[in-house]
Amino acid sequence: MIGRIHGTLIEVVGTLALVDVGGPGYEVELTSGALAALGGVGKPCTLYTHHVVREDAQSLFGFANRDERDLFRTLIKLNGVGPKLALAVLSSLSLSDLAAAVERNEVARLTKVPGVGKRTAERLIIELKDKLSHIAIVTPLSGAAGGAGAAAMSEALQALISLGYKPHEAERVLAGVPKGLNDAEDIVRAALKGLAQSAAS
Repeated sequence: MIGRIHGTLIEVVGTLALVDVGGPGYEVELTSGALAALGGVGKPCTLYTHHVVREDAQSLFGFANRDERDLFRTLIKLNGVGPKLALAVLSSLSLSDLAAAVERNEVARLTKVPGVGKRTAERLIIELKDKLSHIAIVTPLSGAAGGAGAAAMSEALQALISLGYKPHEAERVLAGVPKGLNDAEDIVRAALKGLAQSAAS
């Protein structure tokens, strides 16, 4: 089982990343959180992974942190939830958002995930009820815009948390990001740039 890889990012096509690990290059299917946490092409990257071996294929799925990977492993153990659907759940909802949806029995919120119908959503809530207590439920940033901007900000917040920042630290950093950014990766880059400038001053 390949549980973690560290190497150089060669390219990203959609949600598929190619990582050179010192000779071999691994193709890794990533969650949106893992994508947002990546540096640029040519930069070093570390991913927690889950290796799926089947008779006709082998697939490697990559995650920003251990919690994300462990939840993926929990999801694929559920009846009717395969790796692709589990990846869709984790890419559509941050860990915090998923924990909130389960805690509040928000079936409608879960059915917005591609491939998740009402019955699957209800089963996810029942099965995950006692498995997400360790995940902090983060409230939306005050003043965050609605729609795509809010979704991107939430995704960026989770990405910063996955990089080791405390929720309140991540919120403080994101509060200083220029308005008008609607892409999570751009927001994370702006936040990290601000942090670097603060450290240098």
